[in-house]
Amino acid sequence: MTAQTKDTGTDAFLTARPRLFAAAYRMLGSVTDAEDILQDAYLRWQSAPKGEVLDATGYLMRITTRLCLDQLKSARVRRETYPGEWLPEPVLTDETTELLDHDVSVALLLALDALSPLERAAFLLHDIFDSSYNDVASALNRTPEACRQLATRARRKVQARRPDAPSNPDQGAALTEAFFRASKTGDTAALTQLLTKDVQLISDGGGKAMAALNPIYGRDKVLRLLAGLARKSDQTVPEKWRACQLNGLPAVLSRGEDGILQATSLDIRDGRIACIYVTRNPDKTGHLASVLG
Repeated sequence: MTAQTKDTGTDAFLTARPRLFAAAYRMLGSVTDAEDILQDAYLRWQSAPKGEVLDATGYLMRITTRLCLDQLKSARVRRETYPGEWLPEPVLTDETTELLDHDVSVALLLALDALSPLERAAFLLHDIFDSSYNDVASALNRTPEACRQLATRARRKVQARRPDAPSNPDQGAALTEAFFRASKTGDTAALTQLLTKDVQLISDGGGKAMAALNPIYGRDKVLRLLAGLARKSDQTVPEKWRACQLNGLPAVLSRGEDGILQATSLDIRDGRIACIYVTRNPDKTGHLASVLG
């Protein structure tokens, strides 16, 4: 293979990379795993017969999809023993990223996580990335009709689990900061005004950081939890924190006295907080450490 051919192959991969990463992240719910998949896909692409490939992006998408399906087989086994609640690895979306072209909300990723691997792949390829059923069939080694049925079932399940789009994250910046300060200082009066009556809090520590093992439902229970956590931290706001946007939601990154980097994202509905997502598993927040400086 000549140097020029190699360069052409690399250029084709770099051109397709944003699309490949977006697909892998949605399939796996993990930035780290998606990056690993893309490295493997690139190695396979290097040995591919370039002269026989008519659509480089489509070919790379098939490789990436199949690698993700293999990864999901082991991921589902690990998930069965995962301690507490599982949340997708948060990704920064308040700057130009590879994920801003489509929805990467936590609600969507949790809905996708409830699908079978094949349903997830068919839905993403067809509904999110506009692949034809023939292309989906090629990626999944199924017939176009089988892929149509997979996507239909997946679409029905996603629509049943996924709420309407949340409020504009930019409009929630002030509310997010108010929530962060009130939760850290234990200001329950302020929190009562910020939370919906049926608010829920989901936290993910992965067995490596303190987190609630089950979702907390209802304003009263969430208030008690936040007040108790504030007392343990001397009701002070951490020195290191930053407002940002994660997965399209207004969020705060903070580091407490225990050194744990915490990502808190808020789903805001009609001016109040309807859901609080707290990610404390260091394996899922490590790639965001540089955001705090």
